[in-house]
Amino acid sequence: MIVWLNGAYGAGKTGAARELADLIPGSTVYDPEVTGGALRQLLPRKQLKELECGDVVDYQELPIWRRLVVDTAAAMLAELGGTLVIPMSLFRQDYRDEIFGRLAARRIPVRHVLLAPDETILRERIAERGELTDDPDRSEGVRRWALDQLTSYRAALPWLTADAYTVDTGRLTPRQAAERIAEAVRGGVAGACDIVQTPEPTAETVAAGVLLFDEQDRVLLVDPTYKPGWEFPGGVVEAGEAPARAGIREVAEEIGIRLDHVPGLLVVDWEPPRPPAFGGLRFLFDGGRLDGAAERVLLPGAELRGWRFASESEAASLLPPVRYNRLRWALRARERGTPLNLEAGTPVG
Repeated sequence: MIVWLNGAYGAGKTGAARELADLIPGSTVYDPEVTGGALRQLLPRKQLKELECGDVVDYQELPIWRRLVVDTAAAMLAELGGTLVIPMSLFRQDYRDEIFGRLAARRIPVRHVLLAPDETILRERIAERGELTDDPDRSEGVRRWALDQLTSYRAALPWLTADAYTVDTGRLTPRQAAERIAEAVRGGVAGACDIVQTPEPTAETVAAGVLLFDEQDRVLLVDPTYKPGWEFPGGVVEAGEAPARAGIREVAEEIGIRLDHVPGLLVVDWEPPRPPAFGGLRFLFDGGRLDGAAERVLLPGAELRGWRFASESEAASLLPPVRYNRLRWALRARERGTPLNLEAGTPVG
């Protein structure tokens, strides 16, 4: 199990994590800042410079950092067992989805805890900190960065407080905060992560998505809780299942709509392996127009956060590039009435 201590700089995550490790038998503290420090030695200076915020490198922007955090946590649990306590700010919901989703795929339960003193207290703590490094100028840069991060923290509070078990640490010592967290963990009320446990592929997969449209020909997109970015309704084709039938099943499971026809093929795309991903075949089908969609769509809370209709241009800012490119060609195929065969997102044949 992982107990993830979230919160702004000055919330008391590090101190509470150390105390919590004493209170939960067999627990270990893993600070992902250590992984960021390793990347400072491993990655080209130019790549890191692009991520600098003043005197601090925002490692969370690096996909490799997010992957390594999951890989390191899983390896530590496999080696040590017990509970892993992770003190780390995480204010972007898509990064939370990515990291927690990958942990869920490895069957690693996460208890998400938010340490949330009043912002006035946070500012006081940041101002009162002594030298944070051996370099006074860099210390001041870290303080400025910490104050700037409060804007991101404030913006994230609505989803953080809905997702995590919240502890006001404004008047608590690190030990008192840890005792409260330990009690909540033992009682099973501490921010259990409801992200669906989608197993990570171990080989190439076949997946089927279904495009559904409104009266303005906007396409329906869904927002999964277990991975970053928006997506089409759909999922992995099960053994012995026809791709179109898999699309029908996934639409019913994900948004509660039962299609009364087999959707027509728009594109089939061969996605090449890009380690650690295995790639495979990706089908997109035309599910047609939905009438009265607002009354018909039903979302399972643990798997999807929301849904919306989007124009092609709007989808460009919502979908990851690979999915958007696939959508773009699917819409062209729909206009022409002819399915397209794609390889790595490019039509062939």
